[in-house]
Amino acid sequence: MADHLEASVTLASDPASVSASRSFVVDTLAEWGLPAGTDESETIRLIVSELATNAVQHTLGTSPTFTVDVALHRDERLRVGVTDSHPRFPKRLPAAVQQDNGRGMRIIRWLAAECGGRLRVRPTREGGKTVSIELPWHGTAPPAGAVAAAGQQEP
Repeated sequence: MADHLEASVTLASDPASVSASRSFVVDTLAEWGLPAGTDESETIRLIVSELATNAVQHTLGTSPTFTVDVALHRDERLRVGVTDSHPRFPKRLPAAVQQDNGRGMRIIRWLAAECGGRLRVRPTREGGKTVSIELPWHGTAPPAGAVAAAGQQEP
């Protein structure tokens, strides 16, 4: 098994790309040994959905694309991140009853913690940010033919 597997896709900042980002991550994880439909796969799918939705909704049209990165290190730690070019970091908003939004980061943080992981937000060199989760890996070893470093894909 490779020490490090990674894959990424760059998508338009459009609501339709949220579904594409979920499919990309679920398909990648299945290829690496975490079958679609498992509790862990579904949790990661929900997290990716929230991250991608945030990238589309909260960049105010200033980030024409976002990138979804998936990395598996030593068959132990999984990292999934969404990078956009908007400089504003996510804000922690109170989850007031009358709010229609503002709960995505709370959901992501809670789901990551429930899986033994954590949420991170880091600036990029280009002035944007990457919001990512890191979780323990519970899939099986990837098949011998898995590519060790898949390049960026564009739709």
